[in-house]
Amino acid sequence: MPYPYTKVLVLGATSGIGRVLAERFIAAGSKVVVVGRRQERLDEFVKNHGSNKASALNFDLNKLDAIPSFAEVVTRDHPDLDCILYNSGTQEKLDFTKPETIDLAAIQQEINLNYVGIIAITKAFLPFFFKQKTDTTLMFTSSGLAMAPNLDTPTYCASKAAMHHFLMAIREQLRSTNVSVVELLPPLVGTELHVRVAGEEGSLKMGIPVDEYADKTIEGIKAGKLEIPVGTSVERYEAIEVPRREYFEKRTGAKALP
Repeated sequence: MPYPYTKVLVLGATSGIGRVLAERFIAAGSKVVVVGRRQERLDEFVKNHGSNKASALNFDLNKLDAIPSFAEVVTRDHPDLDCILYNSGTQEKLDFTKPETIDLAAIQQEINLNYVGIIAITKAFLPFFFKQKTDTTLMFTSSGLAMAPNLDTPTYCASKAAMHHFLMAIREQLRSTNVSVVELLPPLVGTELHVRVAGEEGSLKMGIPVDEYADKTIEGIKAGKLEIPVGTSVERYEAIEVPRREYFEKRTGAKALP
C-alpha cells in the first residue's frame, strides 16, 4: 500500500524500536495508537506529540485470551486503522551447560510474546482489515537472528525463526486480499531488549543506534519492501534468505517479493 498509512497501531511502543518508529510514522503524516504496559511512557508520548496525532492504550500482550476483546476496542474506536506494527518482544539469555538455571516459565512467556502473540493479533484483526475498502498492512518486527542464531539467546532466535516462516506463509495466503504482510529484520540495535544480556546501561550501547535503524527501515517501507533487513541482517539475508526464498517460490508457486 502507499506510504504513509492513515493510522498505525504500534504494539510495544514505550521504548526502543517501537517508540522511534511510532515517531517516524507521525513525521510521515500518519496518526498512531501506541500500546504498552508502562502508562507513564504512554502518557509522555501522547503529550509530546499531541492528542490530535497520537492516542494510547495500556495493554499487556502476554494476556493472549484478552486479545480478541482488545481488538474489538481498537477497531471500534479507530475505524480508520490501516496498519498494525507488532513490535512487542522479550529476550532470555540461556546457558544450557547449566540446566538448573533454565526457567521454563520465562521461556514460555518469551515464546508467547514473540510468536504466539503475533498469531493471536493476526487472527483478531484480519476480519476488520478484510472489510476495509482500502489496502491494509500487518507489520512485524522480526530479527536477523531468524535466519541464523547466536549462542546466548537460543529460544529468542527460535521464536524469530518461527515468526519468519509464519509470515512467509501467510503473506502468500493473503496475496489476493487487501492485506500486505511486512517483516522488519533488524540487526543488533541499542535498545532495552538486551537488558538481560548486557545490563541496563550496556543494552543501549549495543549494535547500531535505534534512530539509524529507524531511518533505514522507513526507507524500506517507503520503497514498498515486504522484507526489510538492515545492517548486519543484510548479509544474513543475502547469504541465507535469498536462496531459501528461491526454493520457497519454486516449491509453492509463491510470487517474488518487490
